[in-house]
Amino acid sequence: MGVVHNRVYFDWFEIGRTEFCRQAGISYKEIEDSGFFLVVVEAHCRYRRALNYDDLFRLRVSLKEISPRKLVFAYQILSEDGSLLHATGETVHVVTDRNLRLASLPPRIYQKLLSFVS
Repeated sequence: MGVVHNRVYFDWFEIGRTEFCRQAGISYKEIEDSGFFLVVVEAHCRYRRALNYDDLFRLRVSLKEISPRKLVFAYQILSEDGSLLHATGETVHVVTDRNLRLASLPPRIYQKLLSFVS
């Protein structure tokens, strides 16, 4: 078919989310080393226009919603020049401790991410 497989979009969302946190001044590794995990409990992707293999694209990530126990990230996959929208998506995460029990982000981490909510 020559188009990107639909599953791959979720991989791109994860890469974008990781970079988003890094640019917010907190890496995923730092969150996990602090004993907390952002567990995906819901994921959506709306495919609007196919991407072909080897197409270059832009990925925009925003933090749509945040509370100490829940985060919602939004995604847009655009053509390289930003003129065409190929897909939109959203992931919902809950915060857990090392035993996968519901937890709250430490205030230091929460405040860093809160300043990036759009």
